[in-house]
This record gives sequence, C-alpha cells and structure tokens, in this order.
Amino acid sequence: MGRRIINRRPGKGSALFWGALPFLAVLVLYVIVSALRLAENPGDKLLPALSTIADTIHRLAFTADARSGNVLLWADTASSLTRLGLGLLLSTALGLILGIGTGLIPYVRAGLSPFIAVLSLIPPMAILPILFIVFGLDELSKVVLIVIGIAPFLIRDLALRVEAIPSELVIKAQTLGASTWQIITRLVLPNVWPKLLDAVRLSLGPAWLFLISAEAIAAQDGLGYRIFLVRRYLAMDVILPYVAWITLLAFCMDWALRAMNRRLCPWLARGAS
Repeated sequence: MGRRIINRRPGKGSALFWGALPFLAVLVLYVIVSALRLAENPGDKLLPALSTIADTIHRLAFTADARSGNVLLWADTASSLTRLGLGLLLSTALGLILGIGTGLIPYVRAGLSPFIAVLSLIPPMAILPILFIVFGLDELSKVVLIVIGIAPFLIRDLALRVEAIPSELVIKAQTLGASTWQIITRLVLPNVWPKLLDAVRLSLGPAWLFLISAEAIAAQDGLGYRIFLVRRYLAMDVILPYVAWITLLAFCMDWALRAMNRRLCPWLARGAS
C-alpha cells in the first residue's frame, strides 16, 4: 500500500521544488519563444527580452516620471491598494454585520435575504456606467463597485455559515441565560470569523478584477490605468511587469489573510494537526 503514489508525501524541500517547477517552465518557455521572435524581428514588441523588461522595471520603480515627478510603479500601487483596501474593508464589515443578522435573526433574514440574493445576481460591470453617473468618476465609484461586486457574496456565505451552527448550541446558550448579543459575540463570532477570512481570500480575485476594470475606464493613476494606457503602444515591457506585480500583491494579501486566520484562530491549526 505504501508504494502507491497516492500514499506518498513530498518533503519540505521536494514540495518547494515541485511548486517552483511550473514557474521555471513558463519562464524558460518565454525566454525561448522571445528569442525566436526577436531573432526573426528585432523590433517585435509582443515578447520583449528579459533585459528590456528589466530596464523598464528600473525606470518605472526607481526613476521619477518627468511629467508628474512621481515614481510611477509606487504611485500606481499606492492608489490601487487604497481603493482596494477601502472596498475590501467595507465589504468585510457588511458581510460580517449583515451575514450574522441574516443567518441568526429571522426578521432580518425575511427582510434582507431576497434583496441580497437578487443583488448578488447583478453583474457588477453592467452597472459600472450607472455608478459613474451617480457617484462621479472619482474614488467613490471605484470603491462602490468593489463593494457591490463582493459584499453580497460575503453576506450570503456568512449567513449560511451562521445557519450551519447547530441549533442545540444556540438553545443551550439561551437556556444558560445568554442574551442575543452574548450569543453573537461568544458563540457565533468564534465559529464564523475563520470562514469570513477565507471568504475574503476567495474574493481577492474578483476584487482586483473590478478595481482594474474601473481604473481602466476612469482614472488618472493606478495599476489598471497604467496597463490600459500603454496597451495602445503594445508596450508589453510595461504590461507584463505590472501584471506580475499585481499577482504578487494578491499573493501577499492572500498569505497575510491566512496568517491572520492562524493567529486569531489558533484552534484551527491545532485541529488540523
């Protein structure tokens, strides 16, 4: 039985190797195809050489822009992360408050569940022009798009988690004299908080999508704005580093949320071990 591949587990070093292998394969493939294209056409812009990308990264990350005086990569990153952070913070707060209310209190469930269900089915990008008309082209419309895009999912997911708490625990808490507030803080929150952080992690991809889409349409700075600004020039030496940077930021945010989950909910790690 032990020889079967499904029963074998890679060690720490082996897992690191296998995890890095696909990235190395993509990098090697890119270098080969780029070299072939540049050998055929030295002016090719689709797959620039790594040296060209490195020069562009140095210019964007370490050299002040002549027109604005800002270092573009860091200025764009600060603008995008501010919008994304506000959107995620508001969405998380709404998901926590309305999710617990919808899942625990029957009157709130009866009043909000149909509305939230319908709201979650509306494609956020379809109402982006409406948001621009109502909230203008400034920061608020971009934050609202993120909230509309992910808050209904967080609310519905958390409500389901609350409803999944065994009713015997809720009845026992009431029997012991716990108030509704005590049930929420001492029973519901410890059970759903890890699920909320996991749901936020799953929402990072859509949140970045909504942010970049809004910045591409109406913004004067930001990572999405820069990508769509240079696309008309086929500046892949700018687009590829920006896409890689966005991916790295999303990965770091996901890692930070997982670390926060382990720190705030240590019983999860004990249960997993």
